[in-house]
Amino acid sequence: MNGVGMGSREASLNARESLASWQWLREHAGQMKSVHLAKLFEDDSKRFNRLSIELPGLLFDYSKNRINEDTLSGLMRLAREAGVEAWREKMFSGERINITEDRAVLHTALRDLSGDTTLVDGDNISEQVQGELARIKALCERVRSGSWKGFSGKAITDVVSIGVGGSNLGPKMVTEALKGSGNQQIKVHYVSNVDGVQISEILRGLNPEQVLFVVSSKTFTTQETMTNARTALNWLKAYSFDTDAAAKHFVAVTANTEKAEEFGILAENIYSMWDWVGGRFSLWSAIGLPIALSLGFDEFSELLRGAYEMDCHFREAPLEQNAPVLLALLSIWNTTFMGCQAQAILPYDQSLHVFSAYMQQAEMESNGKSVNRFGEEVDYQTVPLIWGQLGIDGQHAFYQYLHQGKSIVPADFIGSLEGLTSLQDQHEILLSNLFAQTRALMLGVDEETVREELAARGKTAIEIDSLVAHKVHKGNRPTNTLLVDKICARSLGRLIALYEHKVFVQGIVLNICSFDQWGVELGKKLATSVYSALVNDEVDESLDSSTASLIKYYKDSKEAAS
Repeated sequence: MNGVGMGSREASLNARESLASWQWLREHAGQMKSVHLAKLFEDDSKRFNRLSIELPGLLFDYSKNRINEDTLSGLMRLAREAGVEAWREKMFSGERINITEDRAVLHTALRDLSGDTTLVDGDNISEQVQGELARIKALCERVRSGSWKGFSGKAITDVVSIGVGGSNLGPKMVTEALKGSGNQQIKVHYVSNVDGVQISEILRGLNPEQVLFVVSSKTFTTQETMTNARTALNWLKAYSFDTDAAAKHFVAVTANTEKAEEFGILAENIYSMWDWVGGRFSLWSAIGLPIALSLGFDEFSELLRGAYEMDCHFREAPLEQNAPVLLALLSIWNTTFMGCQAQAILPYDQSLHVFSAYMQQAEMESNGKSVNRFGEEVDYQTVPLIWGQLGIDGQHAFYQYLHQGKSIVPADFIGSLEGLTSLQDQHEILLSNLFAQTRALMLGVDEETVREELAARGKTAIEIDSLVAHKVHKGNRPTNTLLVDKICARSLGRLIALYEHKVFVQGIVLNICSFDQWGVELGKKLATSVYSALVNDEVDESLDSSTASLIKYYKDSKEAAS
């Protein structure tokens, strides 16, 4: 296997716990747990200036973390001892750093504007990428200009994207974020759930004469995706009475061209997926067809450009001024060393309402692992539980937990300097809430202040004593603030790539494989066997008693209803 140390007995030498920096950080974390953020700001009026990074179109403020200069120095030593810089070059140069699947990890090649050549097994993938981008552009022009005609000769007005996981969530997040920009004469709908309710509701509102389906599946055998694709095809045939309707209303993104052609999709309408791109990092490829069809190819190109700019920063900036590296190290500090079990992603911009879900997949599917690169169990936390939603909605839902719950949950607050509407007053109210929440989480409210406020409101001593414990906020809860100039294709590309590289750095420092997802594969495999037991009369003796009984309960219920 042409991997990078797969199975090597260097494991004991590379165990993270054996690194001097790791051991130092563990001891240092014990000291920092007693330090309050308010005191750190009180002692250092220049803290924001030192602990923030300003990039073109992006400000990253990490000053509200429970860290000092010693913490940062220790984290930088850890990054260097873990080999972040060397692994970064391995990724960009196409080495097979996905060691359990013996694959390169080259989503960065999908947006590489340098003109350099990247080779994988002797193949010029840069040339392949440019060729596929040209095909995407040509498809966009055909569909958006109206020259692509459906079975009745009418132009396409709607695109239905059928996929699941990385084939769905990335494009959906981007089109939702950017639907206020571009020339959107094409409306895009997303189908991911095998629950028939979703596709039925979407198809009900569409004219079959004017719909283009984009089916995205690497193998073209994914159960959920292909079930929905067949439902769509049957719906189309029922209206068109055309057995060749797939040729006029379907395109595919897949590595299995044979299966796509068997489905009825013309070879020229099949777009490539490569094994050196993981699903959750694939929106930059033909998986992003719904983005390009919805917003136009120029907007899609701007998305790629923004990501490329972040790639350049990640590859070239010193670790101490490297935004993805710092974002990753702070997450590791909070999770692995300070004991935080979760992290919230809280956008204060309506356009980013799917971003938390997207990041949940990107990080938890990548780094939700319990063994290191050598297959050995680790005794440290690798990834926090990622969750969140729009900030304003969250303030009236779960922020009570963030402020006064027993668990400390670090949070990324994401906002934009300029809103997407002319309602400037409302945007300033939005930003004031973002800034106020990070301040409140940092400072809290102490008992003395609570007592003074209650006394000023005329409360008696007895009333104050009964209320004070309920109103104290301990604060000292870490946050990052990320501000983009404005949500547009380019700034969104930068933001997504920032988090992609964060995930990569986390995996390297924690010594785990970030680019496989065997847990997901197991679930898919078992679902196939359970489905067989569900629809057939035979009893599968290999099933556990709970699963077998649930299947029997379903069958009995179905029989009783018939």
